[in-house]
Amino acid sequence: MSRYLDPKSDLVFKKIFGGHPALLKSFLNAVLPLPTGCLIEDLEYLSSENIPEIPEFKHSVVDVRCFDQDGRHFIVEMQMSWSKHFMQRLLFNTASVYVRQLKATENFKELNPMYGLAIVAASFSKETECLHHYQLRDTKNIDKTIDGIQLVLLELPKFKPKTINEKKLTVLWLRFLTEIDPQTETVDQELLEVPEIKAALALTEESAYTAKELEAYERNWDAIRSEKTLMEDKWEEGLEKGREEGLAEGKVEEKREIARNMLLLGLPVTMIAEATKLTAEEIEYLKT
Repeated sequence: MSRYLDPKSDLVFKKIFGGHPALLKSFLNAVLPLPTGCLIEDLEYLSSENIPEIPEFKHSVVDVRCFDQDGRHFIVEMQMSWSKHFMQRLLFNTASVYVRQLKATENFKELNPMYGLAIVAASFSKETECLHHYQLRDTKNIDKTIDGIQLVLLELPKFKPKTINEKKLTVLWLRFLTEIDPQTETVDQELLEVPEIKAALALTEESAYTAKELEAYERNWDAIRSEKTLMEDKWEEGLEKGREEGLAEGKVEEKREIARNMLLLGLPVTMIAEATKLTAEEIEYLKT
C-alpha cells in the first residue's frame, strides 16, 4: 500500500507544481477565474528571487512563478497559516512581478495581466465561500475593470465537494489538496481518472523521495508546528492581557460609579478620594 505525503508541504508542493508545467497548467486552468476561451495552453517558469518573508511564517509559505503563451504572469502560493499581513505580502509579490515585466526600453503597453493565487490551509474570513477573487473595478460600474492585477485566495478548510458550484476539474484538484495526506489509505477512483492528478499523486508517494528529502519534509513540518504553537501562545497571551485589562477597567468604572453617588450626596472630594482611591482630578471630572 502506498504511503502519501501531504501535497501542501513545501517540498511536495514544489515537487508537483514547481517542476511539472503540465500539472501546474491543469491546476491553474481549474481554479483560476480566467476569461472564457482564455485557458492556459503553455507555461514557463519564472525566478522566485526577492521573495519577502513574513517573519513569524518563514517556513509556512512556498510559491511557484510562471507565465503563459499570452504573456500572462502567475504566482501560486501555498500558505499553511494565516497572518494579518499575508494579503499585503501577496499583493506586494504580485505587483513586484507585474512591474518587473517591463524592461527599461519598453512601453507600458507591453505589460501583461498578473494573477496572484494563494491556497491557504487555514480559515481567515467570516464568509462561507472558499474562493475569493479580487480585481480592480469602478465603484459605480462594476463591469468596468482594470485587468492588470488580480488576486485569488482559496480557503481550503471551507472547501466542500458536495456544495461548491464549480467545474468538475476544480473540485477534483481541491479534493487532491484537502484529502491526500499521510493518513490516506485509499485514493478515490475519480482522482485517478484525471491524468494530471494521477501524476501529482505519484509525486506525493513517499517512495518518490530520498531519505534526505524525507528528513527535510519532517523538519519543515516541525518548523510549521512550532510557528503555529508560537502564534497560538501569542494569541492566548493577548486574550489573557485583554481579560486582565478588562477586569481592571471594570473595577475603575465601579469606583467611578461610587464616586458619582457620593458626589450626589454632597460629600467632599477629599473624602471621596480617600474612599475610592481615585485622584481629585478624576473626581472633579466626574462632576462635568
